[in-house]
Amino acid sequence: QVQLVESGGGLVQPGGSLRLSCAASGIIFSSYAMGWYRQAPGKQRELVAVISRFGSTNYADSVKGRFSISRDNAKNTVSLQMNSLKPEDTANYYCRGTFNMYDYWGQGTQVTVSS
Repeated sequence: QVQLVESGGGLVQPGGSLRLSCAASGIIFSSYAMGWYRQAPGKQRELVAVISRFGSTNYADSVKGRFSISRDNAKNTVSLQMNSLKPEDTANYYCRGTFNMYDYWGQGTQVTVSS
C-alpha cells in the first residue's frame, strides 16, 4: 500500500534550523508532484512548498528565502530544509504526493519553534 512517512520534526529555538524528510513507498515516486503543507492549531492547512516531477519549485510567500524543498528520486524521498525558523512556523507538517487523480498524505510531523 501507499505510505508517506515524515520525519525530522521537533523543538527548535527561533532562528534555528530543521530538516524534514518524507519517505514514499508504494508509488512511482518520480511521477508524482510532492509537497509540504502545514497546519497550526485552529488554522487551516496551508501550502508550504511544492516540487514538480520535473524539479520546479514553488513556495508560500511566508517561507520564501528561508525554506528549500528538494527531492531524491533514487531514494523516493522529498525533503524540506527550514532555516531561520520563527515561532509562527510552529505547526504539524504534512507530506503530500499527487499524480493525476491520485492524492496521498502522510501522518505529519510536529515542528515547534520556541525559546
